[in-house]
Amino acid sequence: MHSSYVRRLALLFSILGIFIFVAGCKKKVGTAPPAPSPAPTPERPTVALKASPTAVDSGGAVTLTWSSTNATDLDLQPGIGKVAPQGSTSTNVTQSTTFTITANGPGGTATATASVSVSAPEAPPAPAPQPGLSELFDQNVKDAFFDFNKSDIRADARNALTKDAEFLRSYSQIRVTIEGHCDERGSTEYNLGLGERRAQAAKNYLISLGIQAGRIDTVSWGKERPFCSEHTEDCWQANRRAHFVMAH
Repeated sequence: MHSSYVRRLALLFSILGIFIFVAGCKKKVGTAPPAPSPAPTPERPTVALKASPTAVDSGGAVTLTWSSTNATDLDLQPGIGKVAPQGSTSTNVTQSTTFTITANGPGGTATATASVSVSAPEAPPAPAPQPGLSELFDQNVKDAFFDFNKSDIRADARNALTKDAEFLRSYSQIRVTIEGHCDERGSTEYNLGLGERRAQAAKNYLISLGIQAGRIDTVSWGKERPFCSEHTEDCWQANRRAHFVMAH
């Protein structure tokens, strides 16, 4: 019985040793290392653009100013191109324009705009129509007036004829006819002669001022073509004249 007990005890220790051996041979499993944290998402770019002034005349200068964050590449259009992350530049505009700046970075793209309006140039005023020769003649050539029953060139007539001569010197292509006129008093025949003397006196005075005789014709109408028909001294004075007509 003792030997049987010993055998069982030996068997028990053998099993125990095998168990201890097997347990010691098992690979110990270590704790897994923590997973790495995800990389932070890049922030989106921001960009701002300002134009000063915002309204100019055609060809006027405009200053563009910009700033940005989180941007690695900036492009300003039209006409500027690549620019620094912040700065300013001056440009001239000839038409209304919207400037756009585009900012690119690891976090994406952003844009900003600034508009400049250009005033349309005012149309120059239409030139005033130039008067023709006939209009200039009427504006500048004045008649010479005479005293009753006289053909002498009086002071006011000399002033008028002097200005007439100045105009005729400036427009050498103009020819004139000087008409002699009289008031209603006296006979037709007498007034025709008086009218001729008045026309000739005005012609001679112009010649004395340097106007060529060949540019001047004379005719007498006597009292046949009055400028005024009232029977007053003022009306008679208006009819006693050397009247200038531009020859065509």
